[in-house]
Amino acid sequence: MDRLGQMRQPPKSQRVAVIIPAKDEAERVAATVRAARAIPHVDLVLVVDDGSEDDTQHAARGAGAVVVRHSVNRGKASAMETGASVVAMRDVVGAPPRLLLFIDADLGETAVATSPLVPPVLEGRADCTIAVLPPQPGAGGRGIVTGLARRSIARATGWSPAQPLSGQRCLTREAFEAASPLSRGWGVETGMTIDLLVAGFTVQEVPCDLRHRPSRNDLAGQLHRGAQYRDVALAANARRLRGVKVPASQRPDNSAGQKPGRPYRAWASAPEA
Repeated sequence: MDRLGQMRQPPKSQRVAVIIPAKDEAERVAATVRAARAIPHVDLVLVVDDGSEDDTQHAARGAGAVVVRHSVNRGKASAMETGASVVAMRDVVGAPPRLLLFIDADLGETAVATSPLVPPVLEGRADCTIAVLPPQPGAGGRGIVTGLARRSIARATGWSPAQPLSGQRCLTREAFEAASPLSRGWGVETGMTIDLLVAGFTVQEVPCDLRHRPSRNDLAGQLHRGAQYRDVALAANARRLRGVKVPASQRPDNSAGQKPGRPYRAWASAPEA
């Protein structure tokens, strides 16, 4: 779907690149890479080793991934940007740019279940798809960070996503560039969602049967969620201060479009220039 609300006509030959930001994931990244290679239309799996201190890069390479490495940890957003840049360099001149499928390194063999994210983008029904995961056993969060992200996106765009922090996303090259530069730290997903919807792109949540390593209710988990809350707040407040939003008068009356499995576009008509 383009920014005028018309369905894109993507070329039949378009392929997909999987980008996996990874930090100290030697135990799981190989299984994730092997599963990602089985996703239909994928012809490139790229792992960005973001300053790991373990054997992540060798485990990923041994499983068949192309690996690039940051010598020091730069954070998820930087790893995503590096991955997208490397994919662009590997795109064939004259051929359509690959779709970008971002997945987490700890999905293991369930990574193949991100496959449903691809068809809506490949077929032009959405510019970006976001995975909705089932409840994760052992998760220790209380939904505080998720609630902040959801309210922030709704305030700016009118859309209330089910899982605003989901990092499993497929999007077009045009959409990725519209959302760049990405928000730092754990605010990357919130910032990306707001930026895409305000720019007039179509976003769709898609249920995917995925399993990852959840943060628990111990000290490490509490610290992690504290950092998430800080980064989501920073991403949202930066956009609020710049006036990045869809005016309420321009938002569609489209509550059905907010359900997982349905595309959502934040503008009732073409976005203002």
